[in-house]
Amino acid sequence: MNPTLAAVAADRAGMPPLTPKMAGVVDRMARARNPPLYTLTPAEAKAAYEKGAGVLEVPKPALERVEDFTLPARDGHALPARLYAPSHEVLPFLLYFHGGGFTVGSIATHDTLCRVLSRQSGCAVVSLDYRLAPEHKFPTAQNDAWDALAALAKNAAQWGLDGTRIAVGGDSAGGTLAAVCAILARDAGLRLALQLLFYPGMTAHQDTPSHRRFAAGPLLGEPLITWFFAQYVHNRAERDDWRFAPLNAEDVDGVAPAWLGLAECDPVVDEGIAYADKLRAAGVAVDLEIYRGVIHEFVKMGRAIPEALQAHADAARALKEALQP
Repeated sequence: MNPTLAAVAADRAGMPPLTPKMAGVVDRMARARNPPLYTLTPAEAKAAYEKGAGVLEVPKPALERVEDFTLPARDGHALPARLYAPSHEVLPFLLYFHGGGFTVGSIATHDTLCRVLSRQSGCAVVSLDYRLAPEHKFPTAQNDAWDALAALAKNAAQWGLDGTRIAVGGDSAGGTLAAVCAILARDAGLRLALQLLFYPGMTAHQDTPSHRRFAAGPLLGEPLITWFFAQYVHNRAERDDWRFAPLNAEDVDGVAPAWLGLAECDPVVDEGIAYADKLRAAGVAVDLEIYRGVIHEFVKMGRAIPEALQAHADAARALKEALQP
């Protein structure tokens, strides 16, 4: 289907149309005939996602500091992390959690995005390889995320970072982890400057209008979401835990200010809007951007989708304003 026909079809279905460039990418994805991740084993899905993750990324920006190290988890596991910084100065930092349904993704798959955020914001970025399903089920990812944040906040000087100016962020499932960390930080008395959330997963079940509207995708649809969650949770009841679904948190009073970047044509767009509303109702400052005509994971498509470049700039500006006021 060509971009024009894709737009017409979307209109007829009562869905917002994809931009012509987004429709072209979706069409190329369909013609590639790669098997959907949910038809693969978890190991095959991880490998397939790694292979395709950088295809539409912008060129990797060069940075003065790119360093690998580890952070301790509560059970003694050493969590791999990568530090990105544009200089050797003591900088404020963003702790970033990659997306991938708690099942796929890695530091490597989000290397370019973290470099871009560091380069454009002037801040350091620390990317975390939290443990993945199905080997590590709920709430391992949430625990790893919090343990990494606590360790960085306590020992920031060890890595030449400013532990008084910290943000958390992530995309998709990584956005869920960032939102959870923002609530845990409030409870622990750890002040965060910002939570930076790209199209985060926020609800327990796929029951919003946007989940129904985009059940068939493109890219992210009901079968893949169901498959991801089947890998991660032990049972359906765990999905009601607020650490899995931050919309279920009893209160979000006093959490860090938020920047949310959502994709209009995405199953999780409604829950992102609902979380922004929940934060605002609690008096939390929120900057909400909805990028029209694009799909889930668009921020990793900067070579083809101009909205990705705009989202990079918007997120980096929010980081800079929050961390370097």
